[in-house]
Amino acid sequence: MSVEAWTTLFVILSFIGYTYIGWRSRVRDSKGFFIADQGIPAIANGAATAADWMSAASFISMAGLISTLGYDGSIYLMGWTGGFVLLALLLAPYLRKFGKYTVPDFVGDRYYSNVARLVAVVAAIFISLTYVAGQMRGVGIVFSRFLQVDVETGVIIGMVIVGFFAVLGGMKGITWTQVAQYSVLIVAYLIPAFAIAWILTDNPIPQLAFTFSDIVPKLNQIQVDLGFSEYTQPFANKSMLDVLFITIALMVGTAGLPHVIVRFYTVPNPRAARYSAGWALLFIALLYTTAPSIASFARYNLIDSLHNKTIEEVQQLDWATKWKNTELLKYEDKNGNGRLELTPDEETSEVTIDRDIIVLSTPEVAQLSPLVIALVAAGGLAAALSTASGLLLVISSSIAHDVYYRLYNPQASESQRVMVGRIMVGFAIAIAGYFGMYPPGFVAQVVAFAFGLAAASFFPVILLGIFDKRTNREGAISGMIVGLTFTAFYIIGVKFYNMPTWFFDISPEGIGTVGMILNFIVTFVVSRLTPPPPLEIQEMVDMLRSPEDAPPALGDIGEEQLD
Repeated sequence: MSVEAWTTLFVILSFIGYTYIGWRSRVRDSKGFFIADQGIPAIANGAATAADWMSAASFISMAGLISTLGYDGSIYLMGWTGGFVLLALLLAPYLRKFGKYTVPDFVGDRYYSNVARLVAVVAAIFISLTYVAGQMRGVGIVFSRFLQVDVETGVIIGMVIVGFFAVLGGMKGITWTQVAQYSVLIVAYLIPAFAIAWILTDNPIPQLAFTFSDIVPKLNQIQVDLGFSEYTQPFANKSMLDVLFITIALMVGTAGLPHVIVRFYTVPNPRAARYSAGWALLFIALLYTTAPSIASFARYNLIDSLHNKTIEEVQQLDWATKWKNTELLKYEDKNGNGRLELTPDEETSEVTIDRDIIVLSTPEVAQLSPLVIALVAAGGLAAALSTASGLLLVISSSIAHDVYYRLYNPQASESQRVMVGRIMVGFAIAIAGYFGMYPPGFVAQVVAFAFGLAAASFFPVILLGIFDKRTNREGAISGMIVGLTFTAFYIIGVKFYNMPTWFFDISPEGIGTVGMILNFIVTFVVSRLTPPPPLEIQEMVDMLRSPEDAPPALGDIGEEQLD
């Protein structure tokens, strides 16, 4: 069977499985729709969290970035994994103990303010829409290559599938679907890694092959011979300050991502929240410790396959022809010497490779079995769709629960709340599809922007909301507005309006760190210059950190205390 036939088979079988799980997990009440009845076991929630968090950026694009940036690409490994440790230790158990549905729910009740809730809703939607753009691009890329359809058609197919189990099963359906999707994506990532490690180094363990073989020294020498910097040379592509700021932004952004935080509301108790975070770290580590080896193997194979080859030789490579048809791989004999040459200068380089195709193309370049190549495609789809479904539910719950129910119609019945949630999923899918067709960058870059926005908006007010009872609504509202506005202004200005990186040459991916610092300062200072929170709020914050006492029901707070 051909690669396309195997891919079609795997995609159909996996989509049937996801749809069946969504149907079996269908819900009729708001608790099941928004937080899965708080009945997900810790290990299952850990797998679902890993799938929710390891998006198309992790599966498709992260190794591509490391392959392109070399040492400097490690910012994604350090930032994303380090951030999950912060989330597990500082936020997850306390947010689960708080016992609400969403991050805006926490912000609105902790800061006794409907204005704070509304600002948090805007931030959650903004972050989620930015993030989901990367996922839908990942879906389009996989379909455009392996099913030989255009990107727009691929995005539409993905929208239909994810929409079905998100609308029908809500958080419960999404959670159990993500458990299945994690199983698919991790198998799809590890099998080709083992195979390529064995082929290149005679060691089947990718991490050991990367560390103890001669593949990296050989790659360093090849890079130097072609005019690039050494693959392992630090700060060759980014300054030390930018590397630091991007790493911090990714780290604290992870701890502030609403679609990841909401996963800890789905377990029975705070203890289960801690355990599920531990399981998630283990499941994530399986992929993240493999990514550097995949990146180096991929770069070595691509250079070996394309550099100094004639056009005729490259055209005989089936994978190169098919990726060229997607326009994500381009080659042209610019100097007319009959051979393709890779150079550091994009103007003179005769081969251009989109970073988002490196993982997907690696099994083909290594001439692995069509079955393995198709499995990688199915894994990429699982990674993109699992995260997209979680993001769509965040958008849905932010509007249906935090705006419609908490602000507009507090008397809404269970069926009304679930219906509004399902309608909002439909609207969110349509917007996500548009961004999938017209994304503002490559997958991991777009996702990095979302992390920066999360770092600048949610992390400070959640952390201070848990550990500083003096932080009040005036401080939280001011801090979120300042952090989010500054970060969004910088990212949009630099990426879309040619604004220079005027803040110490920090890139848009790293500016979220500055937004976070501004948020902390503004929140802290404004809180000290304005009246303290009501006494019952301060007592609630104290009990939130208590190992035994549960916080008071915030529904008992009078309406006169909410602005």
